Amino acid sequence: MQIRYLHTMVRVKDLDATMAFFALLGLKETRRMDSEQGRFSLIFMAPEGQEECPVELTWNWDGDDELPSDSRHFGHLAYEVEDIYAMCQHLMDNGVTINRPPRDGRMAFVRSPDNISVELLQMGGAKEPAEPWTSMENIGHW
Repeated sequence: MQIRYLHTMVRVKDLDATMAFFALLGLKETRRMDSEQGRFSLIFMAPEGQEECPVELTWNWDGDDELPSDSRHFGHLAYEVEDIYAMCQHLMDNGVTINRPPRDGRMAFVRSPDNISVELLQMGGAKEPAEPWTSMENIGHW
């Protein structure tokens, strides 16, 4: 028996804001399906060269009152990044809160506009701990 990973689906309330968030992480739209009959869109986003590992953003055109206020039960998405400090700075410069700063030079958590927890992990081994990250406190949940 064979199994192959396809994607992770998350529901979103503000498609533009969520796509912009994932674009800040370096993901690009790889595929889209709009259903006039079902009144929803499925947008697949993945890192360049890793189109086989997308996140599927499901957006209901008429809103989604059933979307939970805290998506923590979902767990998180995880992405390995080349430079965790540079990525966190890039995200902060674009208004993203770093919920769990990379104090250890290895791991950070942020949340999407729809409260989806995203783990960022340093490629290879941990970087040397550095300021301002080592002094930063956690903010909210991650």
